[in-house]
Amino acid sequence: MKVSIASDHRGVHIKARIAQALESNGHTVFDEGADCEDASDYPDFASIVAQKVSQGECDRGILICGTGIGMAITANKFAGVRAAPCYDEVMVELSRRHNDLNVLCLGGDLIGDRNIDDLILLWMRTEFEGGRHARRVDKIVSIEEGNAV
Repeated sequence: MKVSIASDHRGVHIKARIAQALESNGHTVFDEGADCEDASDYPDFASIVAQKVSQGECDRGILICGTGIGMAITANKFAGVRAAPCYDEVMVELSRRHNDLNVLCLGGDLIGDRNIDDLILLWMRTEFEGGRHARRVDKIVSIEEGNAV
C-alpha cells in the first residue's frame, strides 16, 4: 500500500521508526514532514496527508502530533477521510474493522512504552468487516456529501 505520513514537532521522534516498519513490510511511504523538532503547526502537515488520501494518491495516512486529536480534526475536513486518534491495540484494530479508518492519528506524547511497530502493522493488516459497519460508513459518506440520513 501507499502510505503518506507526517508529524508536527511532537511526533518527529517516532515518525522515522514508523516509516521504517512500513517499508520493511512492503509498503511505499511518503514522508510529508516535519523533519525537525522546531515548533510547527499540525494543520499544515495533516492537510498534506489528508489531501493525498482524499484524492486517492495514497491508500492510507498516518499522522502524529502531541495527542493525535488536532491531526484528526484537521484530516476529517477532507472528503473521504476517516481519521481518529488511537492509542492501543483495541482501538487500532476496531478503527479498521468497524470504521474503515484510513488515516491513523497518534499521540507522540501518549504512546509511552507501547511497541509502535506492532500498533502500526496491526492497523495496516486489519481488514474492514463490512456488513452492518458498511451501512454506517455509508451514512457517514452521505452526511459528508450534504445529504440527511
